[in-house]
Amino acid sequence: MENHLHLVASADNLSKELASFKSFTARKCIDFYTAQGNSYILEQLACPNSSGREHRFWQKGVHPQRIKDDAMMRQKIEYIHQNPVRRGYVDDAVHWRYSSAQNYAGMEGIVGVCMDW
Repeated sequence: MENHLHLVASADNLSKELASFKSFTARKCIDFYTAQGNSYILEQLACPNSSGREHRFWQKGVHPQRIKDDAMMRQKIEYIHQNPVRRGYVDDAVHWRYSSAQNYAGMEGIVGVCMDW
């Protein structure tokens, strides 16, 4: 099963920050699966390549889009919130545990979200 991560982010050097995020999270996840002895997941992530890495957690590259105005920001956030609904994981976006949909609905989500844009 292929999953995607969608997010709205801002940084002076967004490419560098995303590369750092991907590197950090990949290392933590692979270390976790290794410590747990989860060979099934590690086999799914196996990707021997010329750089010497045994596993690939993230796909190569990113697909950034510049947010031009408030209307586009609202559209992107709504798209992100509706992904788990479209996939059939939940019936309502606020039921997706790690979604900012809870925050935007006035509920306390488990992920901190800056909604001042």
